[in-house]
Amino acid sequence: MATNLVQELNSLDFSVYIGGPLQAAVKAQHDASISQVNFIKEVGFTPGTSGQPDLLKYVDFNYKKSVPNPDYDSTATSGTASNPFIDSEVNLKVPFLAMLTIPALRIDELTIDFNAKLNSVETQNVSSEFSGSASISAKFWKVKFNASASYKKTSSSTSTTERTYTLGVHVRAVNDELPAGLARVMDMLEDSISAVNN
Repeated sequence: MATNLVQELNSLDFSVYIGGPLQAAVKAQHDASISQVNFIKEVGFTPGTSGQPDLLKYVDFNYKKSVPNPDYDSTATSGTASNPFIDSEVNLKVPFLAMLTIPALRIDELTIDFNAKLNSVETQNVSSEFSGSASISAKFWKVKFNASASYKKTSSSTSTTERTYTLGVHVRAVNDELPAGLARVMDMLEDSISAVNN
């Protein structure tokens, strides 16, 4: 029976049990990379018209800022020149992508636990019965003899194999650092932030 168990274990397709989760992890990593590209295209750019390249999206902020008064005169008693600071309208243009977290999901660890448990139970029952009877009768010189016998043997054999398979997949994903090329692009976008005083 042990040989049968070994044969059954050898017949398991481990490429499915082990390779399946690995292929799923690779596909998930691929999909995450494509999702990052699509996110940058859809969120950070406006499609160009008539064959023109896509345009970077900006967010405009308008606010008031106190700046030193270039006409300030400490001897002045009234008017604009008497104020050391004046309010200035500032328009700030910020690339939209510079304000967002770019998704960069990376599978950091993949653990596959596959357990195969085979239990084999073999039972055999043998039972036998024997019965017999005899009788003798005599009447004058005639002898009558009767005999009977019976024998019964019963045997049964059962074999049971219990199969238990468990597959556990543990995936740990982290939001990875941006690739070096994309990080440089984001730095250039931050450098393009401009503030205009009105």
